[in-house]
Amino acid sequence: MVLNVAGCNKESIVDGIGIRYTVFVQGCPHNCLGCHNPETHQFGVGTDLELEQICKDISGNPLLDGVTYSGGEPMCFTTELIQLSRMLRDRMGTDFNIWCYTGYIYEDLIKKADKLELLRLIDILVDGAYDISQRDLTLRFRGSLNQRVIDVQKSLHEHRVIELDI
Repeated sequence: MVLNVAGCNKESIVDGIGIRYTVFVQGCPHNCLGCHNPETHQFGVGTDLELEQICKDISGNPLLDGVTYSGGEPMCFTTELIQLSRMLRDRMGTDFNIWCYTGYIYEDLIKKADKLELLRLIDILVDGAYDISQRDLTLRFRGSLNQRVIDVQKSLHEHRVIELDI
């Protein structure tokens, strides 16, 4: 299976805690004003990468703490990211964490089966569309005040959003 990507950052320190492999999917329906990655908005113009190759790149780097799905809009690629996440969990174990950025909000995502299936494999979700009117450069791992950093597994367990204070 392939994933259409705008690119990958093999060792990022800005897309979550620790050293991360960041996958930037190609395609986003939100088109947020002031988006950090506007080149990722158009669907289908990126590079098709085999999931197996992405997994090999990640598992071959012992320095990595986790992977981050960004974009573009990762929730438009649930089939591919569910498979990639399962492959990574099998190879890297549960200590290897998965972050995901999305313009959607958690409360809407849990209502859709495919999105919920992906959420069950994600540790941290940064949700909410970027809002230039709420821009705040002091925030860690997000760009506007409306965005939340969510502990997905605790939120699913407690049936309410559990935000991280980072």
